[in-house]
Amino acid sequence: MLDTPATGARILVVDDELNITDLLATALRFEGFSVETTNSGNEALVKARSLRPDLILLDVMLPDLDGTEVCRQLRAEGDPVPVVFLTARDATEDKVEGLTMGDDYVTKPFSLDELVARVRAVLRRSGADTGDGDEQLRFADLFMDVSTHEVWRQNHRLELTATEFNVLRYLIESAKRVVSKSDILDHVWDYSFDGDPNIVETYISYLRKKVDEFDPPLIHTVRGVGYSLRVPR
Repeated sequence: MLDTPATGARILVVDDELNITDLLATALRFEGFSVETTNSGNEALVKARSLRPDLILLDVMLPDLDGTEVCRQLRAEGDPVPVVFLTARDATEDKVEGLTMGDDYVTKPFSLDELVARVRAVLRRSGADTGDGDEQLRFADLFMDVSTHEVWRQNHRLELTATEFNVLRYLIESAKRVVSKSDILDHVWDYSFDGDPNIVETYISYLRKKVDEFDPPLIHTVRGVGYSLRVPR
């Protein structure tokens, strides 16, 4: 069962190295989170379905079912639970793959302070530890319900990850203004980000495939400056 305190966000830690799961569980419980652990990908799926955690810390390299496949199956079932990947791989393509499916990644070896900061940041972005209320945002035919984390365009619901949702939220809140990559990093990745700032380009690309599947396109690049959400002239 999940450990107390019951008021903390529920986190599922998945890693086949018992010393890592014990270390992470201890650190996260100290920070006030409720924690469950497992060292199996298949068991992670079972626990994710039954416990409905607010976030999963998920090792990429698992002996039975790798972390990306665990995440892929959860997404296929319609589970939007935020996922932070734990990985020993630090190649750009591995990071992009992790961020495509999940919401963040932490490269081993990692500092506990950084990991806890990233967990808190992802939880804030997903709304799991905030009182976002019933805020609703609109721009053109784009509708965002912050409280339910739903986005609609032309009566079609858009399936967004937690990070995609928050990048889009910032664009809507800054509608018609041009925001730089640095602006987006500061407002969405609200910890001390030391990765490749081009990750913003990656997320803008993901959003375009979903938001701008419909006409007219709303997400525009202003060369050498940044991005703007606006209706074409």
